[in-house]
Amino acid sequence: MTGIGSYELNDGNSLPVVGFGTFPLRDEDGAAVMRAALESGYRLLDSAVNYGNEEAVGQAVRASSVAREDVRITTKVPGRHHEYSPAVKSVEESLRKMGTDYLDLCLIHWPNPSVGRYVEAWRALVDLRERGLVRSIGVSNFTEQHLRAIIDDSGVTPAVNQLELHPYFPQAAMRQVNAELGIQTQSWSPLGERSVPFAERPVAEAAAAHGVTPAQVILRWQLQLDALPIPKSADPQRQRENLDLFGFELTDAEVAAISGLARDDGRLFGGDPDVHEEM
Repeated sequence: MTGIGSYELNDGNSLPVVGFGTFPLRDEDGAAVMRAALESGYRLLDSAVNYGNEEAVGQAVRASSVAREDVRITTKVPGRHHEYSPAVKSVEESLRKMGTDYLDLCLIHWPNPSVGRYVEAWRALVDLRERGLVRSIGVSNFTEQHLRAIIDDSGVTPAVNQLELHPYFPQAAMRQVNAELGIQTQSWSPLGERSVPFAERPVAEAAAAHGVTPAQVILRWQLQLDALPIPKSADPQRQRENLDLFGFELTDAEVAAISGLARDDGRLFGGDPDVHEEM
């Protein structure tokens, strides 16, 4: 796909090993930032209905020098659209807004467990894939219980489970579940959610040892966990740095030390701040 390499998914499709997060980029200014990311080498744009920027994603792809078939576009079905027909219509509307004939990846944004209709939404995504409107389908913020419910119902395993994943919340248990089921782990807020661990000793020492930034260390740590990070930045230099992860490798001890920054706060999975409006 691109010089940064790719992960092979369980459905035979592939995704670049690093993506570009698009929240909260919107409108013309947001489209310009996304276009710059594409020109810098990103080939995966991660969007969602709730981000309110699907039109800007489509504008960025059309305005860039990168062919549509070389870009992987993701969107996410919100919790309020979890019944079968609303889920289908949600994806069809996303396609219209983006001005594209197909999505490369569509996720259920979260299970919305208080409503409990995510199994219906999954059936809709399976059928949309069969119609050719979506190439790969997956989920976000799903626990093992949620994953097994949709797999048992449909016989179809998600290609991706996107989770909050960073050094303070490394998701060891869910990464293992995903791996056992053949699901690719993606990481939202890969550098940290409420605070970033740039000054933590394992991160700072690894950055000094390898002559890179703390952000590059954390993103490299993500790759060595076989996770697919989706960093976001409007700064062109940081965009390029966040892709420049292949000239160094962390030692096993460095990876373990960064993983050791985990904070046990009792959560089963991350609570995406961009999702709560779906309740």
